[in-house]
Amino acid sequence: MKPQHLALILLIDVIWAFNIVAVKYSVMEMGALASVCVRYIFVLVICLPWLKWLPGKMTLILAAGIIGGAMSFGLAGLSFALADNVASLAIAGQLGVPFSLILAVIVLKERIHWPRIFGILLAFAGVGILSFDPHVFDERIALLLTVAASFCWAVSSLLFRNLKGVSALTIHAWLAVVSIPLLAGASAIFEPGEIAGVADVPLSTFGWLAYSAIGASIVGHVGMSWLLQRYPVSTLSPLTLPTPLLSAIIAVAVLGNPVSPQLVAGGVVALVGVAIITIRTAQAREAKPA
Repeated sequence: MKPQHLALILLIDVIWAFNIVAVKYSVMEMGALASVCVRYIFVLVICLPWLKWLPGKMTLILAAGIIGGAMSFGLAGLSFALADNVASLAIAGQLGVPFSLILAVIVLKERIHWPRIFGILLAFAGVGILSFDPHVFDERIALLLTVAASFCWAVSSLLFRNLKGVSALTIHAWLAVVSIPLLAGASAIFEPGEIAGVADVPLSTFGWLAYSAIGASIVGHVGMSWLLQRYPVSTLSPLTLPTPLLSAIIAVAVLGNPVSPQLVAGGVVALVGVAIITIRTAQAREAKPA
């Protein structure tokens, strides 16, 4: 791998990891659903030039937008609003990886062997250990919302497999188009006045939302799509594994989240499981005949 490309994927890791701070600060200043809605407005403004009709794929786009956009990010925003200890959420958010594999087995009839089965068990066991952390137990609703958001992300990733060849910028533009009215409507119902009060939100909050939209969504996902066109999945996937660990470290260092034995043990067990799944899945994909 060229040094500049390695630098790019490591930059993406850091951007995604630090997004945990951006999301937490955003939902502290405005309603969780409203903040995700504004984030998608940023995304739409940036991606609007790439918005185009996709004949034969619009039903898929609509489903992906509802599940992978409004539902996944909306649930994640709510979980961050309800939790003080977001380090645990960063780890629980990795359940999207085993969920994706389970769905691939059920829906796509993908065959897996004992290493990935063991990885799935470890990932869920790790999150189970986290739930016994006294700092997390009282915020278990937030943890469950993160698990639900991860499942929605896994479902949408299955849908995205049928959008090969479509620009990542076009996909993000449609995700924003679908998600904005849904999130605005949900905010109006469950967070009365939050959308109307956006004008009174501190300017710094818009900076955090711009970071999430431009950094995490655009630079992160589009940059990863660009790299995947140049390198095999088996090369890139392991390089994304530091992200949840960095997220947890940043949550402790910047947000002052407490470190407990359960957090450390649960995090290690879950991330080892995710690593096994990620690496073995990447190798399996590369081994498939063209």
